[in-house]
Amino acid sequence: MTETTASATFWEQHYAGLDTGWGTRPNVILSGLVTALAPRLGRALDLGCGHGGDALWLATRGWHVTAVDVSATALDRVAAGAAAAGVADRVHPARHDLAQSFPDGAFDLVTATYFHTPIEIPRDDVLRRAAAAVAPGGLLIVIEHASLAPWSWQAGQDIRFPTPEESLAALHLGAGWKTERCDAPNRTATGPAGQTATVTDNIIAIRRTP
Repeated sequence: MTETTASATFWEQHYAGLDTGWGTRPNVILSGLVTALAPRLGRALDLGCGHGGDALWLATRGWHVTAVDVSATALDRVAAGAAAAGVADRVHPARHDLAQSFPDGAFDLVTATYFHTPIEIPRDDVLRRAAAAVAPGGLLIVIEHASLAPWSWQAGQDIRFPTPEESLAALHLGAGWKTERCDAPNRTATGPAGQTATVTDNIIAIRRTP
């Protein structure tokens, strides 16, 4: 994907102004889920990878990861991080505006960690495509905001977040899936300026049955 879209413009500006060290560590919820639920290595797809914290962590564990983002700047930083970590052969940056294009293939693990954007996109459709990309026996993990942090671009707005059950239902999955986790715990989050707040996440982990 090479054309300039509203999403590309927004996220290029976002990453251009962001410290290069932000988002280079794995999400602790994701790493815990993968360790517990996906012990066998394979092919992973990381949607909205940002600076690649999750993708790089997966690669250091032996996964081959397609790291997807709309921002070329973010993907350049992912590639640099992979080279520095000695896993460039296992991290494959791919630029997509997921509202318009989606990576080909089937994956043993598909992750969408805080796949949110202020740009209008068909998010539910993208996540349905994510589910469709999961290979038999593979896992889909969706971790999404269920409350607003003070540093969010939506801070101050009156927003109703879906429950994890509603988010799962929006995937319109048929038979052939097993729910491994579907809940909404609280956690202490750290913002880009080091500030902290208690927030809520929806955590959805579902497995396509073999």
